Amino acid sequence: MRAKLIRNAKLVVIKLGTGILTDRRNRLAYARIKQILVQVAKIRKGGREVVLVSSGAVGAGMEVLGYDKRPTRLEQLQACAAVGQSRLMAIYHELFAVHDIQVAQVLLTHDDLQDRDRHLNARNTLMALLSQGVVPVINENDAVSFTELTVGDNDKLSALVTALLPADLLVLLTTADGLVRNFGKSNAKLISTVKNIDSTTFKIAHGTASETSVGGMVSKLKAAKIVMRAGIPMLIGNGMQRGILGKMLLADSVGTFFLPSESRLKGRKRWIAFFHHPQGVLIVDDGAKAALRDQGMSLLLPGIIKCEGEFEIGDVVKIRDHQGTDFAQGVAKVSWKEIDDNSGKVIVHRDDLVVL
Repeated sequence: MRAKLIRNAKLVVIKLGTGILTDRRNRLAYARIKQILVQVAKIRKGGREVVLVSSGAVGAGMEVLGYDKRPTRLEQLQACAAVGQSRLMAIYHELFAVHDIQVAQVLLTHDDLQDRDRHLNARNTLMALLSQGVVPVINENDAVSFTELTVGDNDKLSALVTALLPADLLVLLTTADGLVRNFGKSNAKLISTVKNIDSTTFKIAHGTASETSVGGMVSKLKAAKIVMRAGIPMLIGNGMQRGILGKMLLADSVGTFFLPSESRLKGRKRWIAFFHHPQGVLIVDDGAKAALRDQGMSLLLPGIIKCEGEFEIGDVVKIRDHQGTDFAQGVAKVSWKEIDDNSGKVIVHRDDLVVL
């Protein structure tokens, strides 16, 4: 299954983490970037389309502005991102030009992906670039986004871009070999394949010794949950190894492979499931949960135990069981103020609902 899915992946999203793009002094690692882009060029010449999601803007800006340590103040981080993004893109232009490959900068915010029209426009723009043989280089718009500069955000961004297109495969290059059980111990072992992600999987990620790596691997598992539910496979591999992309895309036994769910979500369902900050929560009883999850039914008022948040018609809401587990997400057909006046009516229609 792993080999077949990788072999059939024609559109690949590759995320390059900060640890891969920068050195120990938080400066851009030019030689390493160069050898990774050589691999990307080979992948494209082999007939695959590639989208890059690139971190590194803050690190590049730190070098230009003379910071020895990563700033802690938001405005300083944003200044570094603003300066560093243009320098990062200049390097991508230079190194890809050697292979006669054009690149395009695409900066996104969460609002670009949440708003339906902007969501579709972002997808259309990316597809138009790919049709012209251009490699899109995507980053969050860190110079103006005040919630986007925490560790791991580009893992989620890469998962959202993968779901947006949709791509056939997401590859995360990091400084780890993949998901490792008993990390840092004598009996450490790479987990080759992950079929589903639960609390036990996250406990494995929390076994990492480094504080940065803890956040990094946890955020990668969260990204994996998105793409797996969307019906898309994901790979995590060590970008410090020379030739790693070639090995991963030849389905060699490197890295950790995350198996997708059997069914691929359609475009609007992906948009409902992954691209929103839900405006409210509907807590439901066991009967309603079974009807939604197992029978594909709509959510009616009698199944709702409690309503939280002030949401309007058309807002996305979480659907939670009485034990506190969020198991679905959907578009509300009534506002929070009117919900008690709609006995027997549909609160979330099954066509607007996704079981997570």
